[in-house]
Amino acid sequence: MDLTLTREGLEAVEDALIAAIDSEVELLNDASRHILSSGGKHLRPHIAMLAYLAVGGQDLLEAVPMAAAIEMVHTATLVHDDINDHSLLRRGRPSVHARWGRTFALLTGDYMFAKVYELMAPYGPTYNVIMADACCRLVEGETLQAVAAKSGEIDRETYKRIVSLKTASLFEASARMGALIGGGSPREVDALADYAYNLGIAFQVVDDILDVVGDPEALGKPVGTDLSQGRGAFVAQGERAILTLQPAIEATVDENDPIARMMAKLRTSGAIELARLQAEEMVDRARRALDPIGPSVARDELEALTNLVLERDR
Repeated sequence: MDLTLTREGLEAVEDALIAAIDSEVELLNDASRHILSSGGKHLRPHIAMLAYLAVGGQDLLEAVPMAAAIEMVHTATLVHDDINDHSLLRRGRPSVHARWGRTFALLTGDYMFAKVYELMAPYGPTYNVIMADACCRLVEGETLQAVAAKSGEIDRETYKRIVSLKTASLFEASARMGALIGGGSPREVDALADYAYNLGIAFQVVDDILDVVGDPEALGKPVGTDLSQGRGAFVAQGERAILTLQPAIEATVDENDPIARMMAKLRTSGAIELARLQAEEMVDRARRALDPIGPSVARDELEALTNLVLERDR
């Protein structure tokens, strides 16, 4: 997809992120730079800037600190997620906790969260309340997911609530703040927030699909993590998926690789096709949410992002 429209803004976001994490403590510098320089889709700041442009914003750079703050939140959560998931790889490189240990990874994530305050300070209370609400919902979603996985009680409604909180909330905040900074009308702001919310849910469902059928090399991390920890779309698909998964959850590591067997069964069960239909439904909702937004190149790119989310392989 042609990113010319926001290329300057995304480059400025990268610069803002690197400048923000500058610290006199060398380890915080090194660990923060390690995760920030490992790549990433920058989808959330991209949405924020496109929303800004779609409502008529003229100077993209005025949205850059906010977009950088959004990416900083997302990156900090990845550092903490890798600790919780015991993941040794992130974006094809050693995770922060794999390289520096759990304690320093926790501190690095905390440091990055604190830097969000600096980036958001110039925007005032309205925007900071939106950001704070998104961060609270994100943590609530992650906590609900951990509780459900530990108890073994996760169904479709619980899964939808988790995804809404832990993923869609930050997507929604990105678009809402971008549209507000760009001077959008209340109708435009709500429409773009609705677009991003639905796109965020679709993004997470596709992420769960890739956890089963994705290429670990393309993803830059192992597959099967969600299944092995009793969470994700397929654990929530109902009795068929849960009964298939349960032996894998309960089994100790053995030479037969129960997770691999579970993934093979899922590929032929129809569950993946059902999940993809759910992702397509959410993408359709996202596209319809753009109806109040006038024609522009930015609106076209927002619509093109829906295809990118559905078709991605990493």
